[in-house]
Amino acid sequence: MRLGEALVKSALITPSQLKEALNRQAQFGGRIGTNLIELQYITEEELSRFMSKYFKLPAADPDTLNSIPDDIIKLINSNLVEKYKIVPFKKERNRLHTAMLNPKDLKSIDELRFITGYDIIPYVITEIRLLYCIEKYYGIKRDLRYISLTDRLNPEDKIEDDFIEKVKISFTEVKDPEEVAGILINEAYKIAPRVGLFTLKGDKIMGWKSKGMEIGDFSINENETNVFSDVLRSKNIYRGPILNVKGNLPLIDLLSGSPQDALIIPISIREKIVALLYVDNGNNSVLNANVGYLSMLSSMASIAFEIIILKRRILEMGKAK
Repeated sequence: MRLGEALVKSALITPSQLKEALNRQAQFGGRIGTNLIELQYITEEELSRFMSKYFKLPAADPDTLNSIPDDIIKLINSNLVEKYKIVPFKKERNRLHTAMLNPKDLKSIDELRFITGYDIIPYVITEIRLLYCIEKYYGIKRDLRYISLTDRLNPEDKIEDDFIEKVKISFTEVKDPEEVAGILINEAYKIAPRVGLFTLKGDKIMGWKSKGMEIGDFSINENETNVFSDVLRSKNIYRGPILNVKGNLPLIDLLSGSPQDALIIPISIREKIVALLYVDNGNNSVLNANVGYLSMLSSMASIAFEIIILKRRILEMGKAK
């Protein structure tokens, strides 16, 4: 049974989520687990824990991987690390404990045992953590796609509770949708240099409010294949590059290039998407924003929009038509 199928059988993901991840894998490559993490259907920690059960091997401890001694790193050269996709992290006499992308590959383990002279003890590790470690300790550069996933490996910076409370109060005091949009953009702009809120009008996705970018004249058809329409169809958060394809050209033109790491969060009222929050860190930089906090802001905005609508309905009751 393949890893993805095993995840479904264990009810960690649904069949439809696996299908979406497989389609993404066919388009972008990478391991199925990486694609599931990108889609936020599973966390890196959950995947690592499950892989340990699946392969019947221990998972490499993240804290240990974050502080591997230099003398251990020097035991295996960068060429072997890149070829076999491994990271050594502990030595006990003649035993070398090693995190491996393919921990059940007996041929590779035998070859490494012959080359290094050590008894290789394999451990499970996720693709994104392995590539992070390889770059950190051996200087082997990752694709920008994997760099953008680094925040999935480490806890996000905690936003102070007092600050969050003030934002919550601001959302409860709004009187119209413009105020909601304004608060959302202002708060998002505090943690990302380019933010925009797009709204839906008929079959058009149109610019509404922004900071760090100008979207007032932007308009794109939601029926065309583009990154916005993909979010509308999946109703899920998107994080990744803005691909240079025909449907994305209006957005690429607006941004004066193709960002390698962008975030799009759908904002819904009773399961109907009414707006899209777009965030990036420029065309050539990885987004360092606190994604969890941005998602929370979007949820607050969604509730605030709905409250305004309900207030208006109450005020309209009993009026002559």
